[in-house]
Amino acid sequence: MKRERLDFLADNPFYTKRFAWYVGKRCRSSTMSDIARELNLDWHTVKQLDKQYMTAQLERAGTPAPKAIGIDEISIRKGHTYRIVVSDLIRRRPIWFGGIDRSEDSMRQFYDWLGDKKAKGIRLAVMDMWKPFRNTANERAPQAAILFDKFHIMNHLGNALDKVRKMEYARLQGKDRRYIKGQKYVLLSNHENLTLDGRRSLKTLLAANKRLNTAYLLKESFGQLWDYKSEAWARRFFENWKASLKWQRLKPYEKFAAMIERHWDGIAAYCKPENKVSLGFVEGLNNKIRVIQRRAYGLRDEEYLRLKILTSMLPML
Repeated sequence: MKRERLDFLADNPFYTKRFAWYVGKRCRSSTMSDIARELNLDWHTVKQLDKQYMTAQLERAGTPAPKAIGIDEISIRKGHTYRIVVSDLIRRRPIWFGGIDRSEDSMRQFYDWLGDKKAKGIRLAVMDMWKPFRNTANERAPQAAILFDKFHIMNHLGNALDKVRKMEYARLQGKDRRYIKGQKYVLLSNHENLTLDGRRSLKTLLAANKRLNTAYLLKESFGQLWDYKSEAWARRFFENWKASLKWQRLKPYEKFAAMIERHWDGIAAYCKPENKVSLGFVEGLNNKIRVIQRRAYGLRDEEYLRLKILTSMLPML
């Protein structure tokens, strides 16, 4: 559609607020291309109406004053092009999307937007172990407890398990390799997410390779760390887990344990009752953002992506 036609549609009185609301709601469950074909509209017009609807959603939601925040970065295109997403963990919704990377300067933009008064009200900041996030939180919200996100930590442990898998594949020869080849998915997936065939393959793999079996059981057991209500008991569990690495020749796990040691305060913080937040929501939001990103691939309008993320947990108008 020519640009003149798009301008005409944008100025036409037919596109009232109610129509924008209708299109915006439809965009929650259908693609813009499908809606454009159904309504005989230009694709760009549908996008503009959707943006109008999402802007109204944010206006109705109001300005947040979060007590507990979650901080994460997302890659918006191939390479290392990052943006930061900050969520209100109590109201369970993203509240800020921005920055030009994942540096301290970009992170400061969030606190500038929030304002010093509201930043002083933050009591908990959940994040991964990325140092610029932690440094900026300590600088701009020093009263807030720092809690490292369980799912990022478990992802580090999953990477360690995959390194063990690669080391075993390189060490073995001939027929012994066949149990490992092509089994990365079944080894790294949550057991409950595997199909019956996947569980059988995993069982065969672990029975065939003692070192991988040990590494897998250690990974599965580590998640218990977040079940403790006492830091002393959590620490005892970790010391026992770390001691079980002795003589196992699992170098990636030893490096992981050293990383946990360095960041212990941000993990033990979860034992305190006042720091209990839904870490499941954090992971659920991350998964939702990944879905939004997949659906938005090919769109170069970053403002549209920002609106999609910030309204992903808001109620319909």
